[in-house]
Amino acid sequence: MSEECTHDCANCGEACAEHEHEDFSVKLHADASVKKVYAVVSGKGGVGKSLVTSLLAAEMQRRGHQAAVLDADMTGPSIPKAFGLDQHATGTDEYLYPALTSTGVQVMSINLILENETDPVVWRGPVIAGAVTQFWSEVLWDDVDYMFVDMPPGTGDVPLTVFQSLPVDGIIIVTSPQELVGMIVAKAVNMAKMMNIPVVGIVENMSYFKCPDCGSVHHIFGDSKVDAEAEKYGIKAIAKLPIDPVIATMVDAGEVEDVDASGIAPIADYLEKEKSE
Repeated sequence: MSEECTHDCANCGEACAEHEHEDFSVKLHADASVKKVYAVVSGKGGVGKSLVTSLLAAEMQRRGHQAAVLDADMTGPSIPKAFGLDQHATGTDEYLYPALTSTGVQVMSINLILENETDPVVWRGPVIAGAVTQFWSEVLWDDVDYMFVDMPPGTGDVPLTVFQSLPVDGIIIVTSPQELVGMIVAKAVNMAKMMNIPVVGIVENMSYFKCPDCGSVHHIFGDSKVDAEAEKYGIKAIAKLPIDPVIATMVDAGEVEDVDASGIAPIADYLEKEKSE
């Protein structure tokens, strides 16, 4: 145990003997039901985690599964905007109701609770982590088949809380084609190993640009490295999303459910296969 130990094991990443066998899992509300939970992560910001989370939820809903999104990015929530949600969350003394998108995806985000969506969340790490667990335990998630947790970047308080408190079935890594992809993937894979959670897929966002006039493909940020990284770590499901102004415009307009999600299909196929086995 470190000499600087605060004894706050729930927000500590040290693998010391004192909390090696501690159980920090948080139970769902008795009336809620969630079958599978997948965390969407990255070692850095700005790579498109919220886009991938939204596309996956919309695609699984389109395939006939009940999908949900738990927006764990408390200081930079963008899920409600992507789905065009502008209402406030409602509830009772016992629980909150998730907001429903136009196709029925269940969503809970801090922006659905704030008085104004532009109000900053100026909270310290433990308070933010506590809010994440409340979104899990105090929301009436209704018969959810697939929940996707949109994570903040990095490996800080919130990812640690999610991995320790929620029954995460797997991690989906989001990255981009630049050279630092190796570092991003390595950080996510290593944290997954520490938490004993499998990495089920990797999505390379901004992988290429396809000219709408001539159809030629251009690798704006360099050649893709995602296949090599996936092989290196034994990651089976791989998806590549293009740079597409149409997608960006639709997401900004709250129309992510209308986006052509064919690029994300390999991840969705794998999740369906994994559930059926």
